[in-house]
Amino acid sequence: MHLPFSSIARLGGRRKNLKKGFQFTLMVVGASGTGRTTFVNTLCNSRVLQQQDYDNAEQANNEPGISIKPISVELDEDGVRISLTIVDTPGFGDNIDNERCFQEIVGYLENQYDDILAEESRIKRNPRFRDNRVHALLYFISPTGHALREIDIELMRRLSPRVNVIPVVGRADSLTPQELQEFKHRIMEDVEHYSIPIYNFPYDVEEDDEDTIEENSELRALLPFAIIGSDEEIVVNGRTVRGRQYPWGAVEVDNPKHSDFGRLRSALLSSHLQDLKEITHDFLYENYRTEKLSRTVNGGDAEDASLNAEDMASQSVRLKEEQLRKEEEKLREIELKVQREIQEKRAELLSKEEALRNLEARLAQAQLADE
Repeated sequence: MHLPFSSIARLGGRRKNLKKGFQFTLMVVGASGTGRTTFVNTLCNSRVLQQQDYDNAEQANNEPGISIKPISVELDEDGVRISLTIVDTPGFGDNIDNERCFQEIVGYLENQYDDILAEESRIKRNPRFRDNRVHALLYFISPTGHALREIDIELMRRLSPRVNVIPVVGRADSLTPQELQEFKHRIMEDVEHYSIPIYNFPYDVEEDDEDTIEENSELRALLPFAIIGSDEEIVVNGRTVRGRQYPWGAVEVDNPKHSDFGRLRSALLSSHLQDLKEITHDFLYENYRTEKLSRTVNGGDAEDASLNAEDMASQSVRLKEEQLRKEEEKLREIELKVQREIQEKRAELLSKEEALRNLEARLAQAQLADE
């Protein structure tokens, strides 16, 4: 079988990535009690996040707001090193008015794009620069069993233009299997009705191979992923597994009949990691970059005007640096040219000296012959 050049190049890039490992950033958003913290700890198989304390009566009536906390961990997936950054968002959904929460999250996502845009504008790139763009956002939907709430719709609609949003149902074991399937169906109906562009494991029937189409179709059918997390181990039929023990039976985290956790983890950290990164860079970031540059060119409101002034100042500095760099290159070219001319003159002089010595030797031999 002959692969097209693009596929060969992609395979070559992936082999290179396999050697040096991957860097991946995952944001988790969800109201308190949706299983966000437990999921992260289960995903990393370690206590990365601490459970929040909700028993402080003195703080019960306070509006806590949202805090955005990136935490980095190193994972090993089948011999491949993954530098994973988890961006947690404690406090989301805990306020009466969550408008500021939306603004904080969108602002964080756009700040990472701004850092990339600024780095691309530098004449001399920083070799230690770290790309902190968020490649996927898991949005934890409360297992109400009804439909999407207004806050769910608003958040996913606002964030989808900036990040790959993947909806999940947290603490799915609080619903019966029948309730869960009906809840999933209603959620996807709402997603379609409100035209929310979530990451739905896209594929092209004309370009993608059958395995890719089949795999993505299966993952798409699971949306939203039903998640059960647990950092505890239980014994089921003589096997030690991660799960939860209830009076009516046991729920296993990694059992596909009980939870979609395994399929989601594999998609995030293996099969679709590179696709999520490529969509982030080639589509989401490029769209933001185009919007940002268009606002800079066309002006805008007072805030944009302030940004334009800063951009113009930065551009002026860049132009001066570029001019200085060109002058330095021109001086280096002149210096190299002078050195080449000196070397050529020196070689010419040595050649003449050699010719003169040969002539003197012949004259001396002729003189001896005459004697």
